[in-house]
Amino acid sequence: MNRIQCLVVDDEPLAIDVVENYIGHLDTLALAGRCSNAVEALLFLQRTKVDLLFLDIQMPKLTGIDFLKTLSHPPRVILTTAYRDYALEGFELNVLDYLLKPVSFERFLSAVNKYHAATAMQIHSPDKPVQVMPGDPFIYVKADKKMVKVFLREILYIESLKDYVRIKTVERDIITYQRITYLEEKLPDDQFLRIHRSYIVAINKIRSFNAITVDIGTAAIPIGRLYKTEVMKMLDVEG
Repeated sequence: MNRIQCLVVDDEPLAIDVVENYIGHLDTLALAGRCSNAVEALLFLQRTKVDLLFLDIQMPKLTGIDFLKTLSHPPRVILTTAYRDYALEGFELNVLDYLLKPVSFERFLSAVNKYHAATAMQIHSPDKPVQVMPGDPFIYVKADKKMVKVFLREILYIESLKDYVRIKTVERDIITYQRITYLEEKLPDDQFLRIHRSYIVAINKIRSFNAITVDIGTAAIPIGRLYKTEVMKMLDVEG
């Protein structure tokens, strides 16, 4: 497994230690390096591939925001700071997340999940076929009088049609005589989200959303009133 290479940039060694410790708790992440200022970070990025940058804002000589503006092709960025004032400017620079110090592990994990979601969406856009790999997880469903293999990464969303469900993928629709609650139990809840009594969506296929709909490909899927709080919580937005 290729681990996500992380660079931590902060002028406070203890703050770097906290993030480094969190990185060490996740098998998907690896610490590529640690830098105490933006100049060190710039030199590091010139010679080393970095996937994810944990960047402090208030640093001597050059702030994290100003440093980020100098990068023509920055890696994915998660800002870390003790100050709330820079949140809007950070998101205008397309950062993944904005972590306030002291950073809890729960909040750190939420930010890393945004990296996974953004990367998966970029690689497996709903507008093109998904490349499945040997060993990818799948389920079997009964359709057309036979058991059909459906790879989880192919699924865009699932729609309930009373006693049937429609599994929507990029290339095909699969209609199976099944209840949506049965499939909900079979699918990993960190990858799929029930947003309506009639819909389950693949989290990493979500293109955009608001308080009433989730957009996947060209489909606008409604968020049920009873599901709204959980949906907003899962997508890390206050309802």
